[in-house]
Amino acid sequence: MASDVKRIAVIGAGLVGATSAYALMMSRIASEIVLVDVDHERAVGEAMDLNHGIPYVSNQRIWAGTYEDVRDADITVITAGANQKPGETRLDLVKRNSEILKGVVNSLMEVGNQGILLVVANPVDVLTYVAWKLTGWDAKRVIGSGTVLDTARLRHHLGQRFEVDPRSVHAYILGEHGDSEMALWSSATIGNVPLSQFPQYDRAALEQIFHDTRTAAYQIIQRKKATYYAIGLGVARICEAVLLNQHSVLSVSTLATGQYGIEDVYLSLPSVVGVNGVQQVLTPPMNEEEIAALRHSAEVLKETLRQIDINL
Repeated sequence: MASDVKRIAVIGAGLVGATSAYALMMSRIASEIVLVDVDHERAVGEAMDLNHGIPYVSNQRIWAGTYEDVRDADITVITAGANQKPGETRLDLVKRNSEILKGVVNSLMEVGNQGILLVVANPVDVLTYVAWKLTGWDAKRVIGSGTVLDTARLRHHLGQRFEVDPRSVHAYILGEHGDSEMALWSSATIGNVPLSQFPQYDRAALEQIFHDTRTAAYQIIQRKKATYYAIGLGVARICEAVLLNQHSVLSVSTLATGQYGIEDVYLSLPSVVGVNGVQQVLTPPMNEEEIAALRHSAEVLKETLRQIDINL
């Protein structure tokens, strides 16, 4: 493949996969986007629909393919996974999606892909750890979308609260992409000014914002059955950082290797993302309460990992 051709493969053409492909198309960062799904006709339909919008964007190649087309992908985005069934436990869902992930990873390994692996399917931290173990790749090449979405939700709420552009808000959700996530309040700023110095500051209001951030998915799913727009944009943002080698700091899920006393688990930490994947993991200062919350999040994830067979 010519070096100027940038290909992104999206595995799974459901709501999240198709919306991610749409966001990628609109971002114009890739010259090729291939959709792969067990329901090939679904992927064909999505590719057709996307192609009909190309005259309004830029000339890109978008098609429904097979794993042979994934061989030369610079980034492979895994969105394939099952939704939780009524009466099914979270652990049951983890086991089912781990089996689906194993099939995807095995197919990826068979074609010899040498790019970046971006896991989006949930529970994303557990599945990204499983993907890392199954591939045997350098951990920096295996990334989870992590709390990129949660961080965006937090910044949106803070922007509304403090009446500023959310792009000027610098605050992170870290840890698990899930119920045990934590907000890094101690270093949160707007334009380098601590939140506590703003007239609208109120600790109780911040706790409500964190609650709304953590439960946003439940609220959206209750109303429209699924979330996909914002995570699609988050996927495009991570891919942009990789393909353009931006060295962007994003709260992706990555392997902890001793940060804050945490290791051998994937969870979200502020990470420098570039062409080689996670190029550096940052360790912003935290108070004791925040460190305890992050460690608790890590233990929640490790407990889930202990209950599944990584080798499947």
